[in-house]
Amino acid sequence: MAVQDYGRFVCEFLAHPTRVGAIAPSSRGLARRMVEWIDWETVDAVVEYGPGTGVFTAQILESKRPGTKFFAVELNSQFAATLAGRFPGVAILQDSVANIEELCRQQGVSEVDAIVCGLPWAAFSDGDQTACLDAMMTVLRPGGYFATFAYLQGMLLPAAHRFRRKLQGYFGEVRVDPTVWLNFPPAFVYQCRRTRSTQETVLESSQSR
Repeated sequence: MAVQDYGRFVCEFLAHPTRVGAIAPSSRGLARRMVEWIDWETVDAVVEYGPGTGVFTAQILESKRPGTKFFAVELNSQFAATLAGRFPGVAILQDSVANIEELCRQQGVSEVDAIVCGLPWAAFSDGDQTACLDAMMTVLRPGGYFATFAYLQGMLLPAAHRFRRKLQGYFGEVRVDPTVWLNFPPAFVYQCRRTRSTQETVLESSQSR
């Protein structure tokens, strides 16, 4: 990552710590872990949540098939502008992922096969976590992939444990990948697969809350 991108990331963290959720961008090693477990031959549409300065974006572009539909959703205006300049071939939508159903409609996508997510879930309230996950289930197809990560030290926070429990309610398969120690801070990936319909998943997760 360029020095100016690192500096921009730190500035945005200082300005909006709970929205950015990290003091440093993710490493390439973590980016590889986020995408390498996905069977990209089966992915026709992929969405990235919270791409930041684009570390995961670059890895997705290297991994996906040429014809795969790909767009990213970034709420932060500074990050969105940086991404648009760095990845001119990728649609960067400045919006909330809670609006993903409408955003997919705008992009001509009825459902997505994979979602790669860099959102700071441990900084989200219970309601925000639920709203984002509920919205995701309206577009992620049965059998679809969801990759997100958490910082190791963040597991000291109640919100991080709450999010893990939510994942187990929403997804039929949740695996925790080994810690990437060379990331700063150290982090691990949640590898999630959806195995049920939208209605069944949202109903069960609502009953478990």
